[in-house]
Formats: sequence, structure tokens, C-alpha cells
Amino acid sequence: MTTKLIVLITGANKGIGLATAGAMARAGHTVLLGARDEGRGKAAAAGLAEQGLDVRFVRLDVTDQATITAAAELVDAEHGRLDVLVNNAAIPQGGRRPPEEMPLADLRRVYETNVFGAVAVTNAMLPLLRRSPSGRIGNVSSGLGTFAFLSDPDEGFAQYATMLGYNSSKAALNAVTLIYATALRDSGIRVNALSPGFCATDLNGHTGVLSADEGGAHIARQLMEDATGVFLNENGGTYPW
Repeated sequence: MTTKLIVLITGANKGIGLATAGAMARAGHTVLLGARDEGRGKAAAAGLAEQGLDVRFVRLDVTDQATITAAAELVDAEHGRLDVLVNNAAIPQGGRRPPEEMPLADLRRVYETNVFGAVAVTNAMLPLLRRSPSGRIGNVSSGLGTFAFLSDPDEGFAQYATMLGYNSSKAALNAVTLIYATALRDSGIRVNALSPGFCATDLNGHTGVLSADEGGAHIARQLMEDATGVFLNENGGTYPW
């Protein structure tokens, strides 16, 4: 796709979201940098704009329907369509405590952002995505949420296998991805789960092996894939669900 695309990324004021914003903007696209914190979001967008990139801040808290609705109205008024939605916003569960020690309130908080937030934003943006000649939805996920990993954790990541909140929320997001891919298949809108790889970010205390910029580059590349209803691997190909 060589057309200049309108791209909205949630949770994009730092980390993988910010890196994805930069990568997509450097590819020549208009990037709407979604963030819940206005100060941080504006600063992040300004930093990329100073590089000559077409990046604009959009206030968007995925747990606040009013901001989601306002963001959709803004995109409609200024662009009339949306070509690419990246559901990137996510929060960790707060440590690798045993599942029985995770308060339900904390579990609900993780799901509000990682699952319900992605659904709410997707639903609000769908009318705009339908106006695109080739709409795309990318849900930033994790191999920790695949049943292949959860049923048989590989040795290198076994320490993360019992993270109830984060892992189950990503498993739920993977299911959401497949459901929307099936529902939207006839519309031409592609829906995939995306993996940035194990990146060093605030989400994991900067313990990852890849940089956020590397993760953002992987996401930007995966967004242009022609497949739908798959979990794209950062190294090429796909992950098993």
C-alpha cells in the first residue's frame, strides 16, 4: 500500500506505541497519537513532529467512553475515514504473584484496559474503518496469551506462565481478534493480533531483549500484511493460538 494512510494508535505516548507511531509516520503516513495523559501525549507527538513527521495528538483514554467517542468524532471531522487502528494500550498486572493472590479488583482493572478498552475503541472506529478502501485493525498481543504457551510453557519464559491478569487478558484479546476477523471478513477489513517481541518497556520493568524501537518496527511491518485472522510473529510467519 503506497497511499498515505490515516493511522490511530492507542497508548502511544511511550514505549512500543510511540515507536510504532514513529515507524508509521516515517513510512509517510498520518499518525494520530492516542494517549490518556494530555501533557505526555502532546509532548510525544511534538517530539515526532519536530522530526518533520505528520503526527498529531488525540486524547484517548480507552477506559473512558467519552474520550473514545470524542476521538472518533475528531477523526471523522478532520479526516473522514480511518485506515489503520492499532489497539496498543495495555497495562501490566503488577508483578508475578501467584494467581490466587491477585485481587479481583486488580484483575478487572487489567481487563478494562487490555480487553474492554480494545473492544470499545474498535466499535467506535468501525464506521470510519468501513470508509477506508482497505481498513486494518492490529491488536498488540503477546505470546504469553497463546494457549500453546499456557499449556506448555517453554523454559525461557516459564517464570511468566502463571501471570493471571496479563496472560489471560491477552488470551481474551486474541479471541476478540478472531471474532472480529470473522465478523468483518466480508467487509475487507483485516484484523490481526500482532507481536512486537519481548521488548524492554515500562510494562516489564525493561527486562526485554529487544528495544521499543525494534518492537515498533515489527508492528509497523505486520500492519501492512495482507492476512486476516492470524497472530503475526515478529520474526515472520505466525504464532499458534
